Amino acid sequence: MAGCETVSGEAMATFAGDVVVVTGAAMGIGEATAMGFAALGAKVACLDLDEAAARQTAERAMAVHAGCVAMGLACDVADEAAGCGALERVVEAFGGLHVLINNAGITRDRTALKLASGDFRAVLDVNLTGTFLMAQAAATFMKTQRYGRIINTSSINARGKFGQANYAASKAGVIGLTRTLAIEWARYGITVNAVAPGFVRTAMTAAIPEPVKDEAITKIPVGRIAEAEEIARVHRFFADRHSAYITGQVLVVDGGRTLV
Repeated sequence: MAGCETVSGEAMATFAGDVVVVTGAAMGIGEATAMGFAALGAKVACLDLDEAAARQTAERAMAVHAGCVAMGLACDVADEAAGCGALERVVEAFGGLHVLINNAGITRDRTALKLASGDFRAVLDVNLTGTFLMAQAAATFMKTQRYGRIINTSSINARGKFGQANYAASKAGVIGLTRTLAIEWARYGITVNAVAPGFVRTAMTAAIPEPVKDEAITKIPVGRIAEAEEIARVHRFFADRHSAYITGQVLVVDGGRTLV
């Protein structure tokens, strides 16, 4: 990614001084998102269950982008007290909160008849309840300043996917949650949107056997897997101050996979 010095003045102004929180920021889409906002002048808080990895992302952002201010914090998004506490620390350190990227998520794949109830609940706790708790906590700060951008993470697998009853349910729930929060919070100047990625190159998908990947790619019209930065760019689009008239939307980013 280009450094701050290569970004246009107009782009630099977009997030200069904004405080952006990214959950699940240790790697993959979360890391790419944190780095992208850092490049455009934002103060970035990297949250992750793995505190050391979150701090590493923040340190990389500051090392790569001159003048960037970033911090890494431990946060279990499914724990209400932990989420609220993390956001309070961000506001105290950075003086505000303008953008929340709800990126943290987990999988516990099993076919439905073999899926343990604990694994079903664990996925919903992080992917759906965690998204709600972080959005709710962020909105309490954003309401006061009459401005905010919340971007949640759904998936094309919200339509249903073999072996992912828990994951599909959680991501379908994120869509309904996003639309409802958008209706309720528009009066406070807060927009709420969601991204629904398809197949993305991350550490999680790196473990998929190559023959399985190759088969999946044959079903993607553009003929390739997405890069994490391509999802990060959508986060920045929704977070932009010029996107003020867009709320309650779910943008599918899947290379055309759901068209065929």
